[in-house]
Amino acid sequence: MTNTVPDARQTPNGATAPLLDAVRVSKHYGAHQVLTDVSLQVASGEVVCIIGPSGAGKSTFLRCINRLEVPDAGEVWVDGQPMGFEERGGRLHELNEARLSKQRASTGMVFQHFNLFPHLTVLANVTEGPVHVQKRKPKLVEAEALQILERVGLGDKIDSYPSQLSGGQRQRVAIARAVAMKPLFMLFDEPTSALDPELVGEVLTVMADLAADGMTMLVVTHEMGFAREVADRVVFMADGGIVEQGTVDEVLVHPREARTQRFLERVLK
Repeated sequence: MTNTVPDARQTPNGATAPLLDAVRVSKHYGAHQVLTDVSLQVASGEVVCIIGPSGAGKSTFLRCINRLEVPDAGEVWVDGQPMGFEERGGRLHELNEARLSKQRASTGMVFQHFNLFPHLTVLANVTEGPVHVQKRKPKLVEAEALQILERVGLGDKIDSYPSQLSGGQRQRVAIARAVAMKPLFMLFDEPTSALDPELVGEVLTVMADLAADGMTMLVVTHEMGFAREVADRVVFMADGGIVEQGTVDEVLVHPREARTQRFLERVLK
């Protein structure tokens, strides 16, 4: 499969291209259209929170960005490179699975349900990707992993197994695992939705620290307080599309669209 490299990637007046550029992404499952022409740009260092009702297509959009789901139409560009493709001779050639996995490592992903390897210790979970996917030196990776685990408050759990941890601890391991891959940006798919309420804060604190350190983040969340405190921009999605986006004040305090207003009235009660 090949495609001509589109002219749409040219930025006006020599402006710096966004770190993430999703262009008219669409996805359907059978007769059900999940995403329709969704376009979103995220600049380096920006934190963007995506909110919206269940079934809006938020999680599918994130999975299309790192090609865990293949869009039916549209393109995703990461740091100027087409996701799932490489450019050769002015055309785009689809990557095989092995090369796609390496490219996908540039986008750290944190899921709702942790997805840790149950048979590996905390430290082994964090070092697995850098050593076996990125082929980095094990001793160097282990030293970096220990630093990251200390940073997320799990320096004393390196020899524990996921089954011995609380949900909040497991999610912090998942975040550490993603950070250890040194991604260009992080994708968070409702990372606190599977946690008991008393454990949510510890995960949000780690995420806020990453944002404060300049990590580029795209976060699907129902935690409005987190979005208010951390987001540079908020995107409201419904029915497979972006209804509106803007600053925290523009979307969460003074939304323009009636659908956004109705959603916020329900979730902020």
